[in-house]
Amino acid sequence: MAETKNDLDLESLITDIPDYPKPGVVFKDITTLLRDPRGFAEAIDRIADHFIGRGVTKVVGAEARGFLVAAPVAYRLGAGFVPARKPGKLPRETRSEEYALEYGFDRLEIHADSIVPGDKVLLVDDLIATGGTAVAQVKMIEDSGAELVGMGFLMELAFLKPRELMAAHTDVELFSLVQVD
Repeated sequence: MAETKNDLDLESLITDIPDYPKPGVVFKDITTLLRDPRGFAEAIDRIADHFIGRGVTKVVGAEARGFLVAAPVAYRLGAGFVPARKPGKLPRETRSEEYALEYGFDRLEIHADSIVPGDKVLLVDDLIATGGTAVAQVKMIEDSGAELVGMGFLMELAFLKPRELMAAHTDVELFSLVQVD
């Protein structure tokens, strides 16, 4: 287990890409944090350490970048990992939820038997922006009869006010390592 120092400025390891994918947008590129061994380890450790002791049995992460954060957090917590995938990617019976995008709608799916009543589930993703993807995952978790025990994110685009949307859907803690105002 890596020792968490909490002295590393994780935000400094995230690269701003102006005008991507369109003019006026500043894309937050986390690949520069992921490639840094200490930064990646510390990010995973900080999220996992925050939720240790809550009895987490499953960690849900959304395709695709959410997998990069959620799977190692699940490993650190000794929990199972449940991938929330785009439609048609899972081979067995699924539970699905539609969510709104800036330009339309999309859908996420989990295997119907991946989360069961009695599970204590942590939702982990690389980023929370408007909150639509997180709301869809919360609904699938709750529809499974499991208990959502928290949400952890590498980065939160606070200026988009995702906490307001999430508060309308759940009262669990939203924890993020980096907040962008």
